[in-house]
Amino acid sequence: MIERFDTGVRMSKIVKHGGVAYLCGQVGDGATVAEQTRDCLARIDALLEKAGSSRERMLQVIIWLADMADFAEMNSVWDAWVPEGHAPARACGEAKLARSDLKVEMIVTAAC
Repeated sequence: MIERFDTGVRMSKIVKHGGVAYLCGQVGDGATVAEQTRDCLARIDALLEKAGSSRERMLQVIIWLADMADFAEMNSVWDAWVPEGHAPARACGEAKLARSDLKVEMIVTAAC
């Protein structure tokens, strides 16, 4: 069975199937990559909870940065957020994001 949450014309915020939750890409508000990362991670926390999951159950995270020069600043926020011993498989790359003010976007897959 496939469950969809907060479904619109273009996408769902969460799709669950086979005990796995797939979150749509998350961005955050703020002027710096650290501020945007903190807000993005708070949004991820809320979606994981809604999906019946948590940070400890993340399987994979894909991170897109508008500028790889922000890698260390983003990681400083990420490292404090990820529970010790529960780091997911992760990739990080540089990409042109949907709006020019965006600095980071994350895509999360988690067990439910």
